[in-house]
Amino acid sequence: MAGLRVIKVPDVGEGIAEVELVAWHVAPGDVVAEDQALADVMTDKASVEIPSSVAGRVVALGGEVGQMLAVGSELIRIEVEAGVAAPVPARKAPAVGPPPPVAAAPPAAVDDRAPVVARVAAALPADEAAPPRAERPIASPSVRRRAWELGIDLKGVAPSGTAGRITQADLDAAAAARGPRPVATPTRPAMSRGEARSDEETVKVIGLRRRIAIQMQESKRRIPHFSYVEEVDVTEVESLRATLNARWAEERGRLTLLPLLMRALVRAVREFPQINARFDDDTGVVTRYGAVHLGIATQTRNGLVVPVVRHTEALDLWAMATEVTRLADAARAGTATRAELSGSTVTISSLGALGGIVSTPVINRPEVAIVAVNRIVERPVLRGGAVVARSMMNLSSSFDHRVVDGVDAAQFVQALRRYLETPALLFVE
Repeated sequence: MAGLRVIKVPDVGEGIAEVELVAWHVAPGDVVAEDQALADVMTDKASVEIPSSVAGRVVALGGEVGQMLAVGSELIRIEVEAGVAAPVPARKAPAVGPPPPVAAAPPAAVDDRAPVVARVAAALPADEAAPPRAERPIASPSVRRRAWELGIDLKGVAPSGTAGRITQADLDAAAAARGPRPVATPTRPAMSRGEARSDEETVKVIGLRRRIAIQMQESKRRIPHFSYVEEVDVTEVESLRATLNARWAEERGRLTLLPLLMRALVRAVREFPQINARFDDDTGVVTRYGAVHLGIATQTRNGLVVPVVRHTEALDLWAMATEVTRLADAARAGTATRAELSGSTVTISSLGALGGIVSTPVINRPEVAIVAVNRIVERPVLRGGAVVARSMMNLSSSFDHRVVDGVDAAQFVQALRRYLETPALLFVE
C-alpha cells in the first residue's frame, strides 16, 4: 500500500518565522528521488533549496510562487510506495497486458538492490515509470541560472553528482564540448514614424527583488536619512595604485580603487567609531563595533545584494581585493551563503563608470552609514596658482540622523578625504 508523506517548511535557523516560496522544481504527478530539489525559498537575502526527504510521487503542492509560508507549515505531499520503505526481492513485469494495480502487487515487487528512484518507478504504471530526469533534470538554482546564461539545455547534460544531480563541473564540460557560441547581432524592429504601441508587461515582484523592495522601504520609512557629498582629489591614490600594480600585479593580482577606499574607511572609523555601528530602533540600542565587517553593494541579475567582507581591519589590500572578488562571484552565481550576506557594520556602494556626479544612497538598515563612490573624471584644477589636470571623484554618503550628528558625519568624510588624498597615511600606524 502507498503512504502519504507531508514535507514541511524546515527551520532554516536564525529565528526565521516565515519564508517566501520563489520556485517549484516539481509538479503534481512528478516522480521524485530522495534528496531531489523540490522548491526554492527566500529567507531575507539568501535563497535556500529544499530537498525531498523521501522518494515517491508528488500529490499536492502547499503554495504558489510568491506566497509566504510559515516555518513548520505544509510544503508538499508525496505518495510513498510501500515497496520503497520495505524492499523485497524483484519480480519480472508480465509480458502481455497492462500492469497490475499497485495494491495488488505481490511481496516480490521491488529489487532491494535497485536504486531508490528505480524502486519508485517499478511500483508505478508502465506509462508513468520514466526516470525523473526525463521530466526535469536535478540541479541547484545556481546551476540552472548559469545554464540559462550559457544557453545550455540541462536535459542534454550528463550528470555526475549524487542522485543524478548536475554540477557546475558538468556545465563546464558541456560548454567546452559545445564550443564558443555565435554572437548574434541585435536588430531593432522597424517602426514607422508615429507608430503607437499598446503592449504591456506585468512582472510579479517575488524572491530577492521583493526582499530588496521591503528592505529599501523599511530603511527609508524608519531612518531619517541625511546625505553629505564631498569632492576628493584621487590623483595621488590612483598613482599609488598604478605603481602597486606595476610591481605586484603578476604575483598578487591587480588592484582597483576599492581596496584602497576600504583601507581608508577602516582608518577613518577608528577616529569615528559611531559610524561603524548598528542601531536597533526597537530597543533603542546602538552597538559600536571594533571589527569592520564591510558590506559591498553588488549588482546581480536578480537585484542588489550586499556580501560582507569580514574583519576588513585585519586584511591587506590584496586580501581585500581577493575576498571582494570571491564574494561578488558567489553573489552573482547565487551561491553566497546567508552568513556571507549578513552582519555588515558599514557599507560601500559603487557603480564604477556609471557612478554619476552625486548620489543619495539608502542606508543598509540597521547600519547607520553608507558611502557611495561616484565616477572619476579628469578636470582642470587650480593648484599653487597654476591650472593642472587632476583626477577628481565625489563621495556621496548617507547617515542615520537619529544617532549620527551632522558634524560627526562631515568630519568622518573629511577623514576619508585626507586618507585618499595623502595615501601614505594609509600605511602609517
